[in-house]
Amino acid sequence: MAKRKPVHALELGGTLFVPASHKNLDAILSGRKYPELRSVVIDFEDGLAGSDQPEALARLGQTLERLQESRLLRFIRPRGPQMLKTVLQQQGIDRLDGFILPKFGLNNADEYLTLIDGHHFMPSIEGGELFDTRKLQQLRDLLLPHQTRIICIRFGAQDMLRQLGLRQAGSIYDMLAPAQIIANLIATFKPAGFEISAPVFPDFSDREGFQKEISYELLNGLISKTIIHPDQIEPLNVLYRVTEQERQEAKALLSQQDGVINLEGKMGETSTQSPWAKQILERDKLFNVD
Repeated sequence: MAKRKPVHALELGGTLFVPASHKNLDAILSGRKYPELRSVVIDFEDGLAGSDQPEALARLGQTLERLQESRLLRFIRPRGPQMLKTVLQQQGIDRLDGFILPKFGLNNADEYLTLIDGHHFMPSIEGGELFDTRKLQQLRDLLLPHQTRIICIRFGAQDMLRQLGLRQAGSIYDMLAPAQIIANLIATFKPAGFEISAPVFPDFSDREGFQKEISYELLNGLISKTIIHPDQIEPLNVLYRVTEQERQEAKALLSQQDGVINLEGKMGETSTQSPWAKQILERDKLFNVD
């Protein structure tokens, strides 16, 4: 199987986390079970009981051997650096599109980055660095030399809440401290050129709340989203489609060399809004498919 080209964060869409011991893992990874899903993670960490880990690792080689070409993007989240080292030695590991590095922090960044050399990955910040701007900046600077292989920055929203002694009810953006922490994460990493993935919405029975949260995340520049239930796949794909107005405004902005244009009564400034316009057209290409 040919090695895949680099992945843009927008291509991830909703990223479904599936325990490595899941009975339907092969069907999910093949794209047969959820054909509208865009990315999936074989989860050896939070989604897998410690007692199931040895058997799941033993099965991984067989799983990799059966993988065929697919538009579905497939990743592994190991339990930590030591498991990553073991997983990287598996035959057929290059059939996957990359890795999520859980609990990525200053205490293990060097070890992770040495091991992951040559592979695409997504560091997941889940520890005390989330609450310390200086430490976040240190992590950003450590990651900058590897930026071409980093699909996006992830963060552990539930880990954040645990450290704050909180439990999520509704949208995490309605909670004072978590919203400020996420804003700081965006301000630290986005100007340096990193994309940031949005966190899980844990109440998969609340479709309206899920849809509202996705709209808010797109407005604030968060791309892709962790999903935990297949019922979240379709509404996310729908909301990632762009409107005709967004498409026309993006095209108008990119048709100008510079200056200011009138966008239906709104100011359109090419020099400042062209990054937004480019992303809109990329979303249009990926998600506005009949």
